[in-house]
Amino acid sequence: MAEKGGFSDKLKGAVSKGKGELKDQVGNATDNQDMQAEGKTDKTKGKFQDTVGKFKDGINKNK
Repeated sequence: MAEKGGFSDKLKGAVSKGKGELKDQVGNATDNQDMQAEGKTDKTKGKFQDTVGKFKDGINKNK
């Protein structure tokens, strides 16, 4: 059965954003540009997942 709402996507988004922020900060502190880039990618992925979750919530609200 498909999930109702976007809670799962929003949760995944929050985890990705948190992980990305940590990688970005560690990469910055250690002057590791690859890790910083990974962190920025994870943060972008998290924002996208959050947006998908909000969209799903909106769809289900209108049913």
